[in-house]
Parts: sequence; structure tokens; C-alpha cells
Amino acid sequence: MHRIHRIAILALLALAAASCSKNEPGQGAGAPADSAAQAAASMTPVQRGEYLVTVLGCHDCHTPGYFYGAPDMSRALSGSELGWQGPWGVSYARNLTPDSTGLLGWTDDEILRAIQNGVKKDGSPIAPPMPWPDFAHLTHADAMAVVAYLRSIPPVHHVPPARVPPGQKVAGSVIVFPPAPDWDKPRKPAS
Repeated sequence: MHRIHRIAILALLALAAASCSKNEPGQGAGAPADSAAQAAASMTPVQRGEYLVTVLGCHDCHTPGYFYGAPDMSRALSGSELGWQGPWGVSYARNLTPDSTGLLGWTDDEILRAIQNGVKKDGSPIAPPMPWPDFAHLTHADAMAVVAYLRSIPPVHHVPPARVPPGQKVAGSVIVFPPAPDWDKPRKPAS
């Protein structure tokens, strides 16, 4: 029975993949990628940045209410008071708006360094779960589009809670990461 079930699932996946790969009549094999590239080329940097911020999931952590199914877009990207607790302590998503409590005093290079290298304006590391290692692969043009978009949104005055070092008491709501299982524990690179 399980074998038949697996075969049926594989057949459905193959059918879905085949239907997704079909081109419109008269289009060549590269048409979907070509049309996506054309759409990206016709966007302003701010529009491209808005698109990237959306698909990269920046709102997930930085927009209040997002994890509760009710993102407050009037406070978009203004940071969160929901903490992320792990071996690093507790971290909070920062305010990314162009307000004095956010990115107003940051240069483009400082914002790029935070997005792509995980380094704050003061030189300290950005704590998890910020996925900067993924964002390190953005092209320079795409990273600059994100900066342009962040500079274009309405400023919101909000200071999220400060990071809480490991072992200290935390007030408020937190998402707790359990200890890493053996497979997921950080390993030293082979020499």
C-alpha cells in the first residue's frame, strides 16, 4: 500500500512539474526567465527593493503582528518586541525604517554591511535568526535596491528591546529555539 501511495505522489509531482514548465505558444525555452528579467529591468530601484524585501521575508520578523497573522503595515519594518531565544541570548528584530530609532543615521555602506555581512553600525555582530548569510549572495544592485526601498518607507518611531545576553532573565514574549541536536551543532571547519 505504501509503495502505491509513493508512486501516486511521484506521478502527481511529475505532472505538476510538467505543467509548470510549459511555455506559452510561440515562446522559447527561456521565456519565463526572460519575462522575469524584463519585469525586473522595468522596475525602479525602490520597486525592486520592495519586491525583494517582500520575497526575502523581511516583514516576517521586522513588521509587528506578522507572526500572528495580522501584520500591521502602518508600522511596516519598525521592529518587533517578540524575542528570539537561543544560545546567543534573546534578540529582537530591529527598526528598519528611516527614523532616528531605525536606520536614519546609517550610511548606505553600513546598511549593506548589516544585510550582507551581519555587522551592525557599531561593528558588533547581528544575532540570529537574521539570515544575513543568505543575503550575502544578493547582487550589489539588488542589495542597493533594498537600501533604496528602506529609505523610502515612512519612518516609525520605535525602539525594540535590547538584546538580552545568555542566562539573563527575559520579560515579554519569546520564541525559544531548543538546544541543537548533534547533527545541527556548529562544527569547526576541517583544517
